[in-house]
Amino acid sequence: MSYLFPLFAILFWAGNVIVSKMAASAISPTAITFYRLVLALAIMGLFTAVPAWRNRKIILRHWPKLALYGALSSALFQALSYRAAETTTATNMAIVTALIPLLSMLLSVVVLRDPLTLGMAVGGVLSFLGLLYLVGQGDMLAVFHNGVHVGDGLMLLAAFSYALYGVLLRHWKVPLPAWQSTFVQSFFALLYMLPLFLKVPAAQAALDVKTVPLILYAGIFSSVLLSFLWIEGVHRLGPNRCSIFINLLPLFTAMAAFALLREQLHGYHLLGGAVTLAGVLLAQTVQRPLFGRGAGAGLAAGKA
Repeated sequence: MSYLFPLFAILFWAGNVIVSKMAASAISPTAITFYRLVLALAIMGLFTAVPAWRNRKIILRHWPKLALYGALSSALFQALSYRAAETTTATNMAIVTALIPLLSMLLSVVVLRDPLTLGMAVGGVLSFLGLLYLVGQGDMLAVFHNGVHVGDGLMLLAAFSYALYGVLLRHWKVPLPAWQSTFVQSFFALLYMLPLFLKVPAAQAALDVKTVPLILYAGIFSSVLLSFLWIEGVHRLGPNRCSIFINLLPLFTAMAAFALLREQLHGYHLLGGAVTLAGVLLAQTVQRPLFGRGAGAGLAAGKA
């Protein structure tokens, strides 16, 4: 039963990718990011505002870290994702998003001085090659000739932003319960988005029968329920086991995109996505240090 928590979290995440694609032609990326934060804060505030107020001394002591967390996760990641959806497919978005665990591990080598593992090295190369094949639509040299497609490049920046957020969470420990930390981060993200939202033309921020359902999904399912399921999954299974479920994101998204958006699944999606995800899975499971001793213990830990 514990595996259902991260599984449903990834299902909601796949739904969020679909919503991002639907929102691309209906509402400004800045506007939907702002609205989803307002809605998420209103819901979380029902059970989080009072406990957070009791911990206000801790929040004031660590507010710069919480403010940076909010910028990287709730503001930058979401806004870039919605912007990327304007010029790339939902399937591509999901495959690039699934790189977050690998990017997190590689960043942890630089920021946290974690040892570089064989899985990271080989998996990183595999994922890079798979990504080149994917964004080049079957031509690995197309990126070097034509550059990275705007939407795919923005999604890669979004994934990097969220990966950095995860690494900094480990680097800077903030003694707050997860819900309170998420609530405060979302509050800072809302502050960042407010001046940008005020500059959005009224027509691009309209609330109507097309945009309200998208905002409701983004604010309730993507922001609140997804967070609950993921936090509970990490509590029950641990972060490493939960991160493996992210590899299912492209599969769920591709199925939903085919059914709801009529996106076509091409051979380069299958091959490029498979190679990319194989690299991510390799990095997650093979923990043998690339340099130094302790290879046997590292490999055993990766299989635990």
